[in-house]
Amino acid sequence: MLDRLMLDASLYRDAMSRYAGHVQIVTTAHDGEKRGVTITAACSVSDSPAMVLACVNASNPKNAIFSKSGNFALNTLAANQMHLANAFSGRDPALSAEERFAMGDWHELVTGAPVLKGTLASFDCRLIELKVMATHMMLIGEVKGVSFGEHKPALLYMDRGYRTL
Repeated sequence: MLDRLMLDASLYRDAMSRYAGHVQIVTTAHDGEKRGVTITAACSVSDSPAMVLACVNASNPKNAIFSKSGNFALNTLAANQMHLANAFSGRDPALSAEERFAMGDWHELVTGAPVLKGTLASFDCRLIELKVMATHMMLIGEVKGVSFGEHKPALLYMDRGYRTL
């Protein structure tokens, strides 16, 4: 067992790698531009009114679109959508946004944010608050629409790799 009293960023990341997170793609669109990012930092905030929270890296200038658009969709991935998680993770920077979005079947519900068809669940949100906290932007959205796909195994991320449940 490893116990360390002094916390540094790498030790924190190592500890968080043992925390299982559901893999999701958070998306938005504004003035003809689309943005999608693979994340695991998302959760429910409230059911009345229905609200969710999603976190994206604040240091990436491409993520500024989330504050401009006023909307986002939180797309909860199934195990068979791992290829999309990889595409939107930024691991292959040669892929353009257009190429990434072309890999999935997208539609709109209420807000105009891209919603992925066939997810376990997707939450179409109006952005009600954006707060920068350290390295990330916390997007808090009021859910305006939802869509569901079939019940399938969920895609999780833990120990720096994909898992299914």
